[in-house]
Amino acid sequence: MATLDTLPPLRDVIAAHDLRAKKSMGQNFLLDLNLTARIARLSGPLEGAQVLEVGPGPGGLTRGLLAEGARRVLAEAGAEHELLEVPGALEIPTVVRFAHRAGRHDGFVALGCVIRGETTHYELVCGESARGLTLLGLDGACIGNGILTVENRAQAEARADPDGMDKGGGAAAAALHLIAAKRRFGGV
Repeated sequence: MATLDTLPPLRDVIAAHDLRAKKSMGQNFLLDLNLTARIARLSGPLEGAQVLEVGPGPGGLTRGLLAEGARRVLAEAGAEHELLEVPGALEIPTVVRFAHRAGRHDGFVALGCVIRGETTHYELVCGESARGLTLLGLDGACIGNGILTVENRAQAEARADPDGMDKGGGAAAAALHLIAAKRRFGGV
């Protein structure tokens, strides 16, 4: 079995399998629409993977645009998914932890949107929801983080649009990639 020290860098995996990646605005690498799913498939089958989509209740942006992209990516990979709504972004890590401990899901897609307001509450919500998800990931939960942190609604719509930046689809693809990697190392 390979150890983490012997895994090739992502750029070598991309080159070895003739994949393409493009750099987009922001600090993240956005991969072409099929790249992350293709990388995940190389690690093993994803059909039947159980994924829980967690996000704030029926808000137009989260339920509409973000969820549409996430569900498309999950369906294309053959993963089963269900939805659990929470009051807001701060509750997402708590619910993911409950579900992860229950052991019925292989991965999680965290979807939400935090738009900067006039107070410091924005920094608290953004930082603490990201920290909670990161700690859960380090504890073995396969989480794709699709919680948008933006300055205004126009930025949120651009990032959530399934025909645009598709951050919901990207979060689902990240969760699937982590599920495949965990299975590769015998974790699922």
